[in-house]
Amino acid sequence: MKPINERVRHFPITSFAVVMGLTGLTIALGRAYHLQWLPKAPFDVMLFVDVGLFLLFAGLYGWKCVIAPEAVIKDFRHPIRINFFATISISLLLLSIAFYAYWPVLALAFWWAGVLLQTVLALHTMTFWVQHNFEIHHCNPAWFIPVVGNILIPISGVDFAPREFSYFYFAVGMFFWLALFTIVFYRIIFHPQLPAKFVPTFFILVAPPAVGFISYMRLAMSWDLFSLFLLSVAYFFVLLLIFMRRSFTQLTFFLSWWAFTFPLAAVTIASMVAYQATHYAVFKACALSLLGATAVVITIVAWLTAAHVRRGEICVEEN
Repeated sequence: MKPINERVRHFPITSFAVVMGLTGLTIALGRAYHLQWLPKAPFDVMLFVDVGLFLLFAGLYGWKCVIAPEAVIKDFRHPIRINFFATISISLLLLSIAFYAYWPVLALAFWWAGVLLQTVLALHTMTFWVQHNFEIHHCNPAWFIPVVGNILIPISGVDFAPREFSYFYFAVGMFFWLALFTIVFYRIIFHPQLPAKFVPTFFILVAPPAVGFISYMRLAMSWDLFSLFLLSVAYFFVLLLIFMRRSFTQLTFFLSWWAFTFPLAAVTIASMVAYQATHYAVFKACALSLLGATAVVITIVAWLTAAHVRRGEICVEEN
């Protein structure tokens, strides 16, 4: 067993993807409760599990900043890991959404903390992209993570700040989603396949249109061609990933498997929002199916993560 400080030195920034996936499921459970599909107890339990994990991971990464600042700086200058710092701000924004109906004052605090951190991280990450020369193999769907954070801001933000404030972040997020998608898709098709460790990040393709749909419905409160466009793109990527299932079934476990979880939760919530807007039975069927799939995937990934933690295979030096 390695000394605790040695383990903390290698605590991965990608761990916050765990909070993203679990909080996404929590929001879906909360919405299912409001639709009278599920009891409230699962939502209550998961809500405080999410907060506890976020505080634990924040404490561990803060400890890493103290005992190994050079490792944190290395993460911050890494062409791939830099994108995962936005998982911290996204976790705060998701906690804001989750707590909105439960404890609005805490939701407001989470939201402002998430907005400020997301703004700094998005600007820093994009500055890093501009000021450094990247090889095309550095590009992967994880580059969408800082973008998704911007698109999340309006979901709670329409009630916490002037609507124009939320439109700003929505516009920036959607613009860079389209720009980055072109680059990422080019890299996927015309260059060598992603390393096995990053194959689960294909699921991140689902997140921007799904979150964009939810955000747009909060901003415009309109079931129109643009909202249907976003939802349709999200569903298309879900279908594409189902057709690509063989790419995922033989993978060795990595912490990157948590990339499966938040996008599934996002498209689940999008389906619930679509059902509330239209009352079409097809959206209810999609929402319930995706909710079940999300719960199963998170259970499997959480169990595998716990098993690898017990074996000391998580907080280790990465290549």
